[in-house]
Amino acid sequence: MSLARAHPYIPNSAPRIRQEMLEAIGVEGTDDLYAAIPERLRLGRLLEIEPAVGSELELRRRIEGMLDRNVSARDRISFLGGGCWPHYVPAVVDEIIGRSEFLTAYYGETYSDHGKLQAFFEFASLVGDLVECDVVSQPTYDWGSAAASAILMAGRLTGRTRALVPALLSPERRSIIAGTCGARMTVQDVPYDAASGALDLAALDAALGDDVACVYLENPAFLGTLEPDSAAIAERAHARGALAVVGVDATSLGVLEAPPRYGADLVCGELQGLGIHMHYGGGTIGFIASADDERIVAEYPTFLIGAGRTVDDEWGFGEVRWDRMAYVQRGEARDFTGTTQCLWAIGVAVHLALLGPDGMRELGTTIMQRSQYAARRLGELPGVRSPALAAPFFKEFVIDVGGTGRTVAEVNRALAAAGIHGPLDLSRTFEALGQSALVCVTEVHTQADIDRLADALAAAIA
Repeated sequence: MSLARAHPYIPNSAPRIRQEMLEAIGVEGTDDLYAAIPERLRLGRLLEIEPAVGSELELRRRIEGMLDRNVSARDRISFLGGGCWPHYVPAVVDEIIGRSEFLTAYYGETYSDHGKLQAFFEFASLVGDLVECDVVSQPTYDWGSAAASAILMAGRLTGRTRALVPALLSPERRSIIAGTCGARMTVQDVPYDAASGALDLAALDAALGDDVACVYLENPAFLGTLEPDSAAIAERAHARGALAVVGVDATSLGVLEAPPRYGADLVCGELQGLGIHMHYGGGTIGFIASADDERIVAEYPTFLIGAGRTVDDEWGFGEVRWDRMAYVQRGEARDFTGTTQCLWAIGVAVHLALLGPDGMRELGTTIMQRSQYAARRLGELPGVRSPALAAPFFKEFVIDVGGTGRTVAEVNRALAAAGIHGPLDLSRTFEALGQSALVCVTEVHTQADIDRLADALAAAIA
């Protein structure tokens, strides 16, 4: 929408100046700047904004009234996952990231935030130990943005333009990858085995070609399953000159092998389960990791923090290869970086330091034991297939309630009435799986919680 006059709060909004700016970039109007946004995502009208609130007291009452309608995972036990999971966050994590030197700063520089870059370095070091990689990026927005950037890195490293991804990818993650990579690469889905959820190796062989930059796979996958042929997939990619990019849920790495052990060239994934609360679907924190190869490091779009000795023989911490980033390259940048998740990096570092290797192993073991118990309990119910996919799983698994004559939506409404956030409904996004849902079980779910879910589900399908 065009402004007929200067706006008091928008710089350079005077009509003459706006027109000169539009002519300089070669567009007729401001609407042309949004041409890349699909019509289905545009509102198409003015926002319906309520009249201004008259006082701070009135504003407080209105906002608190809105917040009172929320039902959190503390009020209602949640078995909903699919990208943001209920995990326990120790109090010390909140205490440290709430300190003023961390909480109030945006990103920080050596001249303004003493100690912050060291905290970021410790984050990278701890995550590096977990994924067995020497180079770890500072955070990306989430797993999807990390995967997209890693795929673009693979394209630049190989000079190729096609990426192969699993057809059972999270719809949100698939959308992010397509939107981020679409201008430079073709993203192609590889079918899966309907019984197990594993990648179809024959289909992968048929899709591989000399233009493939990378094969992307996930452990665990979006539907919770573990890829049994990970090493074979990496070998097939390497045989055709492509890279293997592996996405991980980092909470699994206390019990699962680090991706480089089965051939990953680039590792990415999600760290939300290690010290970050669920904030209305966030906060999420992605990462990228690799070997310390100069060619690979040159392609990272994110901040990289390194350490070295100063002239006074003290340790100093600072950015590595600043020249490769969008902050320097600006309009010529090959990818985007942001700093919005940096506070979460400190939270993850604190959580990993608390757990250590033994704690990570205990966390992973506890999750697997409880998720296995949940799958078995739900599978005992008439008409319920659990797990519905044959491949091993970590903390999430698919159940099929089609045999009960109920839809997932009906089941979830009944569970909500019983005070339970039900599993993620897959019936619309993965229609081939029928009336299926994705159940999430972590260390916060006790045996009593799982039994309560099973009993409530039994009542819902009766």
